Formats: sequence, C-alpha cells, structure tokens
Amino acid sequence: MTLANRFVRSATYEGLAAEDGAVTPALTNMMKALAEGGVGLIISSHAYVSQAGQAGPNQLGVYKDELVPGLADMTGAVHAAGGKIVMQLAHAGYHAFTRDTGQPAVAPSDPGIAKTARHVLQIEEIGQITEDFARSAQRAKTAGFDGVQIHAAHGYLLSQFLSPHYNRRTDAYGGTIENRARAVLEVLQAVRQAVGKGFPVLIKMNCRDFYENGLELVDSLKTAQMLEENGIDAIELSGGLLINKQLMPSRKGIHSEDLEAYFQAEAREFQKNINIPLILVGGIRSYPVAARLVSENTADYISMARPLIREPGLIHRWKTGNVQPSACISDNQCFSGIQAGLGVYCVSAEKTA
Repeated sequence: MTLANRFVRSATYEGLAAEDGAVTPALTNMMKALAEGGVGLIISSHAYVSQAGQAGPNQLGVYKDELVPGLADMTGAVHAAGGKIVMQLAHAGYHAFTRDTGQPAVAPSDPGIAKTARHVLQIEEIGQITEDFARSAQRAKTAGFDGVQIHAAHGYLLSQFLSPHYNRRTDAYGGTIENRARAVLEVLQAVRQAVGKGFPVLIKMNCRDFYENGLELVDSLKTAQMLEENGIDAIELSGGLLINKQLMPSRKGIHSEDLEAYFQAEAREFQKNINIPLILVGGIRSYPVAARLVSENTADYISMARPLIREPGLIHRWKTGNVQPSACISDNQCFSGIQAGLGVYCVSAEKTA
C-alpha cells in the first residue's frame, strides 16, 4: 500500500453510525473530509466484530454481511477523494456496552474489579472470537478497504489478554507473555488466512499499560517481535488504559512541544527491536515534532486523532506552508458529543466560533 505522505489518522470513536452499526452519511462525510484534508492514511473507528463486542452506542460495526454495502459506500467516497482507508477491527471484551448488546461482557478472566461479574472465556469461545475477527476482516476487504488493523490496545479484549492486570488465566492463554500473546497471534493468523498475503494487516498495541500489574515494555517488545515473525505489516504504538484517567491513551493538557509524543521513548525501543513500519500516536500536535520523530527514526509514520477532529484539513494546511500547530487543546471534550447523540466533534472550536 503506497501512501501520499507519512500522516495517519488514528482510529477514534466517532459515535456516528446507526444503532445497528451501519454506516451513515455523516460518517461517510467525515471520512471523505479527512481524505480531502490530505491525510495519507485513514484508520476508521474501532468496528465491533461481534455484537457482544460492542463498546458503545452508535459505534461502527462489521459483524454481519448486511453492513458491507454501506461500508463500500464509505470506502468509495474516500478513494474518490484520493485517500486510503484501513478498518480497525475490535472487540471490547471486559468493557463491552452490555446495555445495548444484551449480552454479558466477556473477558480473559474476572479479577473482580467491576460491580458486575464478567463471563470468563472458555478456550472454544476464544476460537469463536478469533473467527469473528477473520470474517470481519474478509468483509472489510470485500467493502474495498485498503487494509485492516487489529485493535489490541487501551484495554479492549486483545489488550486484556496481553495485560496481567486483566489476564489471570493459568492455561495456555495466561502466565508468560508467550501465552498471553497467544490470542493476539491466533487472531493475526486467522485474519491473514481470510484476507490473503497481499492485503495489509496492521495492529494497534500498547507499549505499556501505565497501570499497576499492567503490560510493561519488556513484554510489549516481545509481543511485537512475535507479531513480526507471524507476518504483521505495521505496528501503531499507543499506550494506557481507558480506566486510568491520568495516563489514559488520550492525555489532557498537551499545550507545548515538550509534552507531545508521550510514547516516543518506548517507540525508540521498538525501532531497535523490529524491522517493520512503526506508526506513533500520542499527543502529537506540531509539525516540527512530527518531522523530528521521522528524521530521528523514532517513528516511520505519525498518527493523530484529536487534532484531526478539530481540523480535518490540518495536513493540507501544513503542506501549503502554514505550519502553525494544531489548535487542539487536548481537553477531551470532543467525546462529550457522543454521549449527547451528536457524534464526536470539537466543542472548543464551537465555543470560539
């Protein structure tokens, strides 16, 4: 897959799909605007691969064949605008939106840290979820996506398998990092078999969980090496868990260059240990920071989400010579629109308009 530039729109939760996860005109228009705004690669919002894996209301879905035509309309709009788009495949696991799914949340194990008990996955159920990822990847390919990304970050299901905080199993899927990575590797192998060798398969994963008894760098590096050995095409590096408000994936208060790229130290370690493209996300707001990260080989691609919510045409603006930083103030108010049923949008921009 050849991209126009090294900028990636990182997947985020738009909250603009229909109740059943179908694509809407609003979601298509958002993806089209990103392509027109100059982003080299768009990664669509985390799309749930089974109904039990839904993370929230109006989330994009890819769990049934009936959703493919709408997805094809979206990819067609992006391609017509000269863009490339990858679908992120996800399962919420422990953090599923049970109010909408009507099914119990599933997890590698139940450490008893939530008010409601989680259903601990049996081995055959892990196999079923693996097949859900594979079938969803095939749907994405049929719908015209340029690739897929496996979501194994931020405390969603595959991240839960990797993390000792969530994964307390004593069988072949728990204990050592080789066992904890087993589910992720099986998903990769199943997805690869479903889409074929010539179709890009990426993964988003944590460098660290930044949480007590969470995934640490030494194990994330081992996981990355195993992923490379099993044919992953690129890694998007993130970090943090949604349950950690201080060191969550979308950190607040990124108002100066020295606070940007808060996973860059870990990215340097990844670059020493893998030989596949590394995409770095995490508080990048300024063109000079992005350029430095690439020139110093800290990352091969620069990924952003909140700045492109604020300004979908940010990359085009930078390309034309106006390299003022993104106006994003990192307050995370953009996600409040989802709860109001309006979808993600920049509340701060609305206030200053």
